[in-house]
Amino acid sequence: MSGTLSSLNTALSALRYNRVAMDVASHNIANVATEGYNRRRVDGESMGAPVVPARWSTYEGAGSGVRTSSIVRMNDVLLDNRARTEHSSLSYLQLRATALARMESGVGEPGDSGVSAAMADFRSSWQDLANDPGGNAARGQVLARAESLAGALAAQAANVSAEMTTQRLTLQGSVAEVDTVAKELAATNRAIATAALDGVDVSDLADTRDVLGLKLAELTGGVGLLQPDGTMNVSVAGVSLVSGSTAGTLRIATGVTAAGGPDGSPVTFAIDHGATSTTLTADVRGEVGASADLLNTTLPAYAAGLGAVARDLADTVNATHAAGYDLDGTTGTAFFSYDPADPAATLTVAVTARQVAASSLPGGVLDGSNADVIGTAGSAEASYQRLVNGFGTEVASAQRLVRTQSLLTTQVDSAREQLSGVNLDEETVAMLTAQRAYEAAARVMSVMDSVLDTLINRTGIG
Repeated sequence: MSGTLSSLNTALSALRYNRVAMDVASHNIANVATEGYNRRRVDGESMGAPVVPARWSTYEGAGSGVRTSSIVRMNDVLLDNRARTEHSSLSYLQLRATALARMESGVGEPGDSGVSAAMADFRSSWQDLANDPGGNAARGQVLARAESLAGALAAQAANVSAEMTTQRLTLQGSVAEVDTVAKELAATNRAIATAALDGVDVSDLADTRDVLGLKLAELTGGVGLLQPDGTMNVSVAGVSLVSGSTAGTLRIATGVTAAGGPDGSPVTFAIDHGATSTTLTADVRGEVGASADLLNTTLPAYAAGLGAVARDLADTVNATHAAGYDLDGTTGTAFFSYDPADPAATLTVAVTARQVAASSLPGGVLDGSNADVIGTAGSAEASYQRLVNGFGTEVASAQRLVRTQSLLTTQVDSAREQLSGVNLDEETVAMLTAQRAYEAAARVMSVMDSVLDTLINRTGIG
């Protein structure tokens, strides 16, 4: 369009465009604290000469103004993928480090109330008995120290068992959350596909999609893949969990009962799609994977090591005790008793004070040589020290990995924030720029109104 009235149309296009620019800046500012929000940017394009040439004339205009070509959601797909990967690793490491730190506090080593101190007191009581084999106080002290040692071992075993119960309940909660988030993502995918067909802006839906994809990554290490229609498919351990508007169900296949107890098997997972069920053969990451690894490997290994220490101690003391004689000259019996299935939790003292076999000589001779041997026999202390040192190293390693991964995740998040985050200063400048441009366009319309008034109402008037 050219001619006198074309300037009005050009100014009108500027008003429309800058109004949209101010609306977008206002929307960005309003969502500065909204989780997962990606800032928007208005892209405009010049409206130039007609694309179809006229048959009998040439275009003499200077352009037809501006129009909004699109409202762009500022994000980088590669950075989003990287963020999901790093957040998955961080969630895995954080849950693992938190559980191990909680376990370490329950171990209580080094300290006066730990197993190591109880072992030292137990050994010392046998030395005291060796010096006074007939003393009731010395015999009573041996039993008391033995019961304290058994209690310390049982307390640690209970601590491990409690942590395993916590992890089973945590795992069940995480799996339930996965199913909820997967269903929400499938519903969001359906809304995106429908809105895209209707030509509706899907930026807000895309924000929701990315938040849900990130949450699934944190929970399971799920890999999100954007589709051409703007939807996101997510797979866990190589098995599809969300495909378009269809969501599967992550299920604990073995290892945890419905009531939250153990079923005697390692923890495994499956994903159900209707009547089809696929067992996950690869490792699951994220919070779900951390709980599974703790239940399958870390906690059972420590429990087994603690049980081995209790078994070694009991068997060594029992064997030496059985070779001696008690206060009545009777051959010694087993000093400790325990359940072979769980030695640390079930270790108990099985003799009375008179049955303590301190003597190596029959006939009721007051001799403390057997007590002296029991006080130094066996390698339970060394085995326990190796167990605790190994666990402490594992805890320290987990904490270092969390610190390293936190730095890496922060760097990725900072890069995403620079592109996608709302900067109030930038938005204020953008809004003021649009405001001034709007005012200038309005001024053009005022000038054209004055020009047309002169042309129509005053031309030819003498």
